[in-house]
Amino acid sequence: MGASGCGKSTLLNYIAGHLSDAFQAQGSLILNNNDITEVPAHLRQIGMLFQDDLLFPHLLVWENLAFALPNSIKGKDRHKLALNALEELQLSALANAYPHQISGGQRARISLTRLLLAQPQLILLDEPFSKLDSDRRAQFRDWVFNQIQQAQIPTLMVTHDKQDIPGNSRVINWQTESHYAR
Repeated sequence: MGASGCGKSTLLNYIAGHLSDAFQAQGSLILNNNDITEVPAHLRQIGMLFQDDLLFPHLLVWENLAFALPNSIKGKDRHKLALNALEELQLSALANAYPHQISGGQRARISLTRLLLAQPQLILLDEPFSKLDSDRRAQFRDWVFNQIQQAQIPTLMVTHDKQDIPGNSRVINWQTESHYAR
């Protein structure tokens, strides 16, 4: 938790492996007893959910979901699993829609579901609720935390809103400007 500019998103990007080699940090990143400090981002098995949904605009909704599935799942099985996920969301009717044809709330739910289908070892949330109005924000926040808890995936979230913090969470509060992450 912390104010804008204190390094919250930089921390997530460092953990995910998205920063250039020019970024300097000390220590090691350990995930499930494995040192991932030097592991390329695409091999870290880390899922990240941003403020924006980042669905592929040229893919249908079901294709966006199927994209996240492990490569060991092929052809018709990918299609079936994507449709099953949409059915669980009660969004089956949107399977053949493009992201620009559905609501922001629907895109957000599909984005999280895509992240979960990828079976990450860690989830990073970068202020994923900040663009939602207060009514939908509380409902979506509860849904997200419920989905993550059911999947039993460790999660690190950055936010500047105390309302976003689920009960029984560990909180790091960064009070100062970005001397933590340069």
